Amino acid sequence: MAVLGKVYLIGAGPGAADLITVRGARLLGEAEVVLYDALVTPEMLALCGQAELIPVGKRSGQRSTAQTVINEKLVDAAQRYQRVVRLKGGDPMLFGRADEELRALEEAGIEVEVVPGITTAVAAAAATLQPLTKRGVARSVAFFTSSTAPDQPDHPALPETDTLVQYMGGREAAATAERLLAEGRRPDLPVVVVENCSRADQRVRRLTLADLAHGLDVAHGPVLVMIGEAMGHRPHQSLDPSA
Repeated sequence: MAVLGKVYLIGAGPGAADLITVRGARLLGEAEVVLYDALVTPEMLALCGQAELIPVGKRSGQRSTAQTVINEKLVDAAQRYQRVVRLKGGDPMLFGRADEELRALEEAGIEVEVVPGITTAVAAAAATLQPLTKRGVARSVAFFTSSTAPDQPDHPALPETDTLVQYMGGREAAATAERLLAEGRRPDLPVVVVENCSRADQRVRRLTLADLAHGLDVAHGPVLVMIGEAMGHRPHQSLDPSA
């Protein structure tokens, strides 16, 4: 009986190929097969040119691979290859559906290792020189998404925290702003929106909560929305939107 392979759930980071960890890049170079997300860039895939590449992307509002099918593909790959990589945007353990994949692999008796990646919120804070926490201003941060399981309400309660970071926030951001305003947050509360974080086509917009309530322009990539007092300009900070 053939020995089952090992699966590595690797975080690709926010997009730029040189923001993957050294361990992640090494394992990509050793992989026999790589199952990758839709947000993984061609530059990142160039790090694993020796491997069979299998796209298993999931994109909001678009036709995508069902999670159950991804799980089956992972188990099948581990039965045929010794080194299998599941390459995920950001970090596998944050909004990466890692739980479903870990359970499927564990139930099949397949060894799994998780290699963390830079999650987009941290990359966006770095790209905009905008710390998520600030002494005396913000000491708590919450990462959230409006996406829920089929049996859950569409709009669960918003976290109570100093800095709010909404993943996949393009279409849902206006509703979030409206709810925050209804809860008593001030209309001029600073907001920073980052689209295609760390990529060549990265776009940064600085708004207020009232502006956000009117909605965002159509995005051409993943959108992250950061809300809170910590997003305000520092006295000597450049007014360049990308700084």
